[in-house]
Amino acid sequence: MTELGNFANIDIDKLLKSTDGYLARMESVRKSMATLVGHAQDEDGLVRVEYAGDGLRELELHPKAMRLSSSELSEKIKEAVRDAAQDLQKQTGEVMEGAFGEEGNPMKYMNDPDAVLDQVREMETAYNRTFEDVMGELDRISRRLDL
Repeated sequence: MTELGNFANIDIDKLLKSTDGYLARMESVRKSMATLVGHAQDEDGLVRVEYAGDGLRELELHPKAMRLSSSELSEKIKEAVRDAAQDLQKQTGEVMEGAFGEEGNPMKYMNDPDAVLDQVREMETAYNRTFEDVMGELDRISRRLDL
């Protein structure tokens, strides 16, 4: 058993419970995400927008909006859509943080590419260390068996 290293000490029940908990949180997130809708309107109340995971869901123009030039109206629409998408992203982050906590929230990487690179570097280091450990153990086994 000692040749298995730390694998021999894995608590399978704890591992399964942890996995079940993670899957339950993911299911909860999936259900919550399906109901999220970002809302926004321009400061004059001429353009109102709803934005969901599948894109622009609702666009309402007040009759007074038709008095604007096409470029003014276009800018108000784009701004309202952008604000509604940001509202949706904020809500999504809150759902993810509720499910995974602040540290485990994958949304924290959306606006911080350096944090993603740091995480990738840490994973690469862990992978390299594990690979070296496994290869060293295989080498010892091979020598012990005279292969």
